[in-house]
Amino acid sequence: MKKSKKALPIVLASALAATPFVAVPQEAHALKKLSVKPDDNGADKESSYDISFTLEEDLSKGDTITIEFDSDYTVSKSISKSDIDASFDVKSVKVSGKKVIITLDEDLDDGDKVTITIEDGITNPDDKGTYDVAVSTSSEDEEVADVSIKSSSSSSSSSKKDYSVSLSSKQAGAETSVKLGKISLKGSDELETNEYITVIFPDEDMLPSKIDASDVKLNGYSVKTVNVKDDEVEIKVPSSVSGDNFITLEFSKSAGIENPSAGSKYTYKVKYDGVTYESEQFEITGSSSSTSTSTNSFTVNLSDPSAGARSSYTFDADFGSKQLKADEDIVLEFPSADMVPGILSASDFTLNGKTAKRVSAAGNKVYITAPSNFSASSEVKVVVSFSAWITNPKTAGSYTLKATAAGKTLESKAFTIGGSVVNPTPTQPQTPATTPAPSNTVNNSTATIALTSTAVGKPTGINVAIKGLGVGLVKQRDFIELVFPAGYKVPAYIAPANVTVNGVAANYVAVRGQNVLVYPSQDIPAATAANISINAAANIVNPAVKNTYSISVYTSEEKGLLFARAVGVGMPAPAQPAPQPTTQPQQPAVTVPTNAALFKVNTANFTLHGKTYPLQVAPYIANGNTTMVPAQFFKEALALTTQWNNSTVAIISGTKVMKFTVGSNKAKVGTQEITLPAAVALKNGMPMIPVRTVTDNLGYKVGWDAKTSSVFVYK
Repeated sequence: MKKSKKALPIVLASALAATPFVAVPQEAHALKKLSVKPDDNGADKESSYDISFTLEEDLSKGDTITIEFDSDYTVSKSISKSDIDASFDVKSVKVSGKKVIITLDEDLDDGDKVTITIEDGITNPDDKGTYDVAVSTSSEDEEVADVSIKSSSSSSSSSKKDYSVSLSSKQAGAETSVKLGKISLKGSDELETNEYITVIFPDEDMLPSKIDASDVKLNGYSVKTVNVKDDEVEIKVPSSVSGDNFITLEFSKSAGIENPSAGSKYTYKVKYDGVTYESEQFEITGSSSSTSTSTNSFTVNLSDPSAGARSSYTFDADFGSKQLKADEDIVLEFPSADMVPGILSASDFTLNGKTAKRVSAAGNKVYITAPSNFSASSEVKVVVSFSAWITNPKTAGSYTLKATAAGKTLESKAFTIGGSVVNPTPTQPQTPATTPAPSNTVNNSTATIALTSTAVGKPTGINVAIKGLGVGLVKQRDFIELVFPAGYKVPAYIAPANVTVNGVAANYVAVRGQNVLVYPSQDIPAATAANISINAAANIVNPAVKNTYSISVYTSEEKGLLFARAVGVGMPAPAQPAPQPTTQPQQPAVTVPTNAALFKVNTANFTLHGKTYPLQVAPYIANGNTTMVPAQFFKEALALTTQWNNSTVAIISGTKVMKFTVGSNKAKVGTQEITLPAAVALKNGMPMIPVRTVTDNLGYKVGWDAKTSSVFVYK
């Protein structure tokens, strides 16, 4: 409904004039300096709305701010928290009719200036005119602002592209100075001391982690403070420019700003007092070959580029204005998850010649933490040694590797897999396991794969009889890989106690989708038979459909398929040669320290000093190789001071404090942030924590007792 002024009827006006008024104390307050400005004030146009005001009453977390649009507006019911950009933390957003109700997630004080941008979901009235938008809070009565809507043909935008962008270099990836302006402020707006101007850059990778205030000038004067967050730079207005009705901004080259990539048109946005001003478009030219190499790509060197081969990976990456710092992560993203082994050791990874502090993996990503004595650097040399067991993609082709540090991601130049050897393979210790046997002595034509149960949809054991290995396997390092076809259900975790190789329990078992990687506890020389037995307790489940299925066998040391065999589910198995029996040596005993606390995966208790105590939630395996335990375990089993609720966990040992957040894969050790191998999860009201993250940081040791299939933790 358009705003209108109507005269009171004469009789009613006279009656009111004759009626004595009684003064009533007024306790309610209204908002001050309310401003409501559309990004596009054209009739029937979808527009964002910038709203600003000053509070006269305190607001508490959980209080609301209500914005009510005139009845002629269209307000989408789908407006959500993601559509709101506010100067405070937003807990939730609800739409009721023409009202947008925003619930606060923090306290606000009397005198605070509040800014809110509704970025989507508001459509202007169909007709030009003046319309009301009312704003109120839980503590203050509504204040009404007039919004002028123009006809579509004459509509204009508060984000009018009316200022220029000047760069000292337009080359992609180059460091550059940036000059923005002159920006004429809308209406009667003026710059006020200690208010903030926000500059939104086209790409967050353009920005360093910090900009010095001396490198930024506002209207020719140095600014008070500069804060960088994601793609935004927040600038505090100095008193020297108070009262100016325009903005010019200059970022010197020493600020460390880099141009985005070529091939697109870009704009800057400047926000002040609830209004967004957008620049003219500018283009970036292609970079020279030298610049491209140093800032956007890097060369990967492999010790062996053959398909499926184990190889070292070495490269130098230049992150430009971004720096990798001590105790921070550089993340390597390999072409596929099956390249990354189930076990990683920090000793196999170096950054600028220093051994990594810790290493973890999630899928195809490897998180490498720089050591505490690492010198901050934008140039990082990464060496992944041959002994890290990274294997090349199994299919020949062209691949790239990505590296991310300080929020900036670089992609390598393409490297070829399947060609001739570029670098010689490092010399390995000559043991019976690594000496290749003549190819004519290895014949797996009589190798077998048999199921202990062929029942449809039921758990089964699997026995694999390999007649001979072309290349030997080194214990705890190399693996035998079984690939199950679609239809089989393979659990996310298989305990090593449920798998034997030549009668000895496996050292480790990794699961990646339908692939099971078995790491033997003993060397297996070339041309030697290998019998793998997975018992039904591993919970590999047959397909639900009666049919013949093929199971394949690979090893980490041989290229291509070793062999595949058909097995029958719900029907007679295809004929196969009988597997040969082998002598089963005894599993070596493990001494469990008397002060160790023991637990089993999927069992809701732990054992300490021979007594068993209950756990609220059973430990389990996340991401295929990360053991998660309840926060309760650290308190009751390890006697660590542990505090938790449904959102946070704190574990304290002496002066060291570890803090975790439910749902996050980040944690803090003291003041340092670390990346977890799996996010903290809430199960039945109990936060579940990666056990190795705590034990590694607090000086505990972890072992495996094959006799009881238990993990033990001790100090």
